[in-house]
Amino acid sequence: MSPQPPPPRPGADAWSTPGAPPPLTAVRPAPRRRARVVLWRLRVVVAALCAGTAAAGAVHAVRPPPAPAVAVVVLARDLPAGTTLAPTDLQVTRVAPGAAPADAVVDPADVEGAVTAVNLPARLPLAPGLLTDATLAGPPGTVVTAVRLDDPAVAALLEPGLRVDLVAARPEGGEGRTVASRALVLPSPAGTTASGGGGLLGGGLSDDDAPPVLVALSPQEALAVAESSASSRLVAVVVP
Repeated sequence: MSPQPPPPRPGADAWSTPGAPPPLTAVRPAPRRRARVVLWRLRVVVAALCAGTAAAGAVHAVRPPPAPAVAVVVLARDLPAGTTLAPTDLQVTRVAPGAAPADAVVDPADVEGAVTAVNLPARLPLAPGLLTDATLAGPPGTVVTAVRLDDPAVAALLEPGLRVDLVAARPEGGEGRTVASRALVLPSPAGTTASGGGGLLGGGLSDDDAPPVLVALSPQEALAVAESSASSRLVAVVVP
């Protein structure tokens, strides 16, 4: 009697039994199916990207276009106060609307011959408030101020081009103090008469008031004149 084969061990591969069919080979999904699976898994990311692109396009569509640049006149170089503007001092450039004052000069011809009222840096957009009329300009390094002299008769005799010393005298008497030396008398602006009727220098004057006189002097002297005029009588002395 021939011996019988031992029974298979628990857990052993049943297909190892003699006469059993061979194991099936795993079948990989087709590439197209794998792509669908990947896209299905990425559907949330793709949807988010599409929504972001649509939102960005909508914002760009409703955003107003940027305001066009405006042409303004700027200085070609730094200029001190009292400089008469020449064509070579001016340039036209385009800037954003918010970078220029509302009354900015746009045509160089409008300011040629005007005079800078203060020190101005290069590339600064020009506006009327930064300039003054040529008749109100003094020599370079000076400023123009209006002074009211104590004696109306003397004020009426002062002619443009004269040089005067301005002396501050206290009403109660005492020694006077020279607050400006060799100040240059300038022409009065149009519209200002010897009676002081309106114009740049203010309202009308009575017959007893001295008409204001325009003089060019140093900035330090202008400050001294302004301080003295509040408490002293100003007297003009014609000098060579």
